[in-house]
Amino acid sequence: MPTPHQKVRRADAERSIATIVAAALDCFVRDPHVSMTAVATAAGVSRVTLYAHFPSREALLDAVLAHSVEQADAVLQGRHLDEGPADEAFSRLVRSSWRILERHAFLLSASEGVITPARRRKHHEKVLVRVERILARGQEEGVFRSDLPMSWLVTTFYSLLHAAAAEAGARRLKAKDVPDVLDRTLSSLLRKPATEA
Repeated sequence: MPTPHQKVRRADAERSIATIVAAALDCFVRDPHVSMTAVATAAGVSRVTLYAHFPSREALLDAVLAHSVEQADAVLQGRHLDEGPADEAFSRLVRSSWRILERHAFLLSASEGVITPARRRKHHEKVLVRVERILARGQEEGVFRSDLPMSWLVTTFYSLLHAAAAEAGARRLKAKDVPDVLDRTLSSLLRKPATEA
């Protein structure tokens, strides 16, 4: 059992980590290539303290990514995605997910070549469970297709959302048009084919 002194030290460490992650999030918004030194300064800690908690840029980005996905999941939780017809809930999910991703698009640039695609996908599992739940409900309601593997349908959602962020970043899509484009694209792909029994 931890001693009172150990509990205090652990609480101090947790506060320090939370401060660093919050500062890093702000820093990465302004500059995806911000230095670790600048993050330490923004957090009000020494480089030694920063590296004690996050020994590499990858470790820091990993923590920031985890934090941003937790925030995203909390937002989606408030969207009542388990209520109403599944296709309407899915549209709300698509539009909410885009707004969240648009605010955190800087993380795609910052983590490129640092966090592996597989690791990025792993961070999103909690959110993707929500996607799968709506799709399964839509299949039960007879509005979403069931002729393709569920894992593929979820991957299609994830991949198209990130492709839209890349297209908007390259200015091949206007950011204001993306929610409608995504909603129409995904809805048409997921709609139950007329030939499906």
